Amino acid sequence: MSSDALKTARGQWGSRFGFLMAMIGAMVGVGNIWRFPYVAGENGGGAFILAYLLILFVIAAPGLIAEVALGRYTEKGVIGAFRDVVGPGGLVGLGVVVLLVNVALMSYYSPLVGWTLYYAAHSFLFTFTSAAFRPEPFLDGFLANPALTIAMHTIVMALVAGVLLFGIREGVERVVVVAVPALVLSLAAITVRAVTLPGADEGLAFTFGVRWEFLTFSSTWIAALGQALFSTGLGWGIALTVGSYLRKYDDVPLGGGIFTAIGESSVAVLAAFAIFPIVFAYGLAPDTGATLAFVTLPQVFSEMAAGWIWAILFFVGFFLAAFTSAIVITEVAVTTVSEETRLSRRQTVLAVCGLIWLLGLPSALSADVLDFADFVFGNWGLPLATLCIIGVIGWKLGPERLRVLSVNQNAGVYVGRWWNGVVKYVVPAIMLFIMAYFAYDSFGDPRMIAGMVVLVSFPLAGYAVMRYLEGGEEPGPSGKAAGGDD
Repeated sequence: MSSDALKTARGQWGSRFGFLMAMIGAMVGVGNIWRFPYVAGENGGGAFILAYLLILFVIAAPGLIAEVALGRYTEKGVIGAFRDVVGPGGLVGLGVVVLLVNVALMSYYSPLVGWTLYYAAHSFLFTFTSAAFRPEPFLDGFLANPALTIAMHTIVMALVAGVLLFGIREGVERVVVVAVPALVLSLAAITVRAVTLPGADEGLAFTFGVRWEFLTFSSTWIAALGQALFSTGLGWGIALTVGSYLRKYDDVPLGGGIFTAIGESSVAVLAAFAIFPIVFAYGLAPDTGATLAFVTLPQVFSEMAAGWIWAILFFVGFFLAAFTSAIVITEVAVTTVSEETRLSRRQTVLAVCGLIWLLGLPSALSADVLDFADFVFGNWGLPLATLCIIGVIGWKLGPERLRVLSVNQNAGVYVGRWWNGVVKYVVPAIMLFIMAYFAYDSFGDPRMIAGMVVLVSFPLAGYAVMRYLEGGEEPGPSGKAAGGDD
């Protein structure tokens, strides 16, 4: 076999369970336990959860099915998949946009995974059940130590690179099938204890009581959209990349859409069950921000029988779930760069992980930078990347073509023609309305301005890159994806 053939041969998931756990492992992690509770706390609790669930099942689930199916259909990474659909030329730059957003998100996600690693290490030292433990000074001391935060960020990216060097089946799949069940088990145990704390009923009322006025705020809807895309991975290129490694008898609608949406939302709501009762029981503010999960959860372990065991289970599970997300997020860039260059997989892994490490240094040094990056790329970059993917499927490839040739291939759950209109019209229309509503409502805000810069500069950069790399060729039919709409 030639070296070129060896380079382009694709791995596959070893089992359907491995595929399902890779989808859940990519989505369940920091987004559910760190991001979901504090964003809900800042946007009205139950009202935000209602908006989030609506967007999750109206936009994210159909979109995930489409993105996974596109990966299976093309059997390529992000840029290769876009080239198959739109032909060579500048429009392939839409795939570059997805890749740029993916790397930008991972640059601040890695330092966050470093936070979970630091806490996991301290769980083995019984820090969280000691009489002297105080959660806020503990976190503040960690964040004020740049050598320590950079060290955690560095270790995380080194571990990500190590797993990715083993490939899909031997690396990624072996980690995800253990990490996700461990996290869910420990989080459920914490929830049981949290809801029995004095004052926990106020937390439950905050979580599930809907203050209807929040549903009229544009900030609630843009936050819910950003959270749904962040925590499901729609628009990251993750679902596309995971789908490109599917076997012919894997079930896209079940694994790529229904299972992922239900599993992801269940863990997010479970995290809210665990965190908000603790917040109110200990007199904390629910809108504390990005540090909320790291301040509230550690307080409950000293109140639990054998709390040190649950602390270890939770923080190790939290780290592993966050770590598996980091692995699959980074695999998007690794798969794409490996396909688009002459670099070997080993060289690609080292190059991509090195770049992410470098770009992640500002977020590792400052929690404020991390928080700003999360708002800009989570609420503006991710919707942009999602619109690129959904737009290409809905308006270039054609959802009917994808539905027949990929979505319903060996599917246990049949997807009807209704899905075509949802992907082509409903998803982009709702997303554009929410984004425009928020931009109008927050005109002049620095974070809105930064978001506008991303919306304009990333497509221009992607177009310029592909025009340069492909010698100015104009888009044209490309064989596999030629053919039209529904």
